[in-house]
Amino acid sequence: AHPHPSLSSLFAKENLARMSEEQLNRYDRLINEPSNDWDIYYWATEAKPTPAEFDTDVMAMLREFAKNRNREQRLRQPDLEYLFEAPR
Repeated sequence: AHPHPSLSSLFAKENLARMSEEQLNRYDRLINEPSNDWDIYYWATEAKPTPAEFDTDVMAMLREFAKNRNREQRLRQPDLEYLFEAPR
């Protein structure tokens, strides 16, 4: 299972439209350069420190986004069981 494609694609959906061309280039580099996809997820969730070369304003936005996602998921957790109830 890959947790992070959803994180970066959700981030992209919400943020790409208001990013500058430089930021878009940094984002592009961020999602394409690291050899391991999991790295981005770990950096975004602060499970691992972000290497200096990728620690840009865009990474800061992604970290902030990951924090908010986690908060939203925690707030929404109790609702989840209703989604899985069998239709009557």
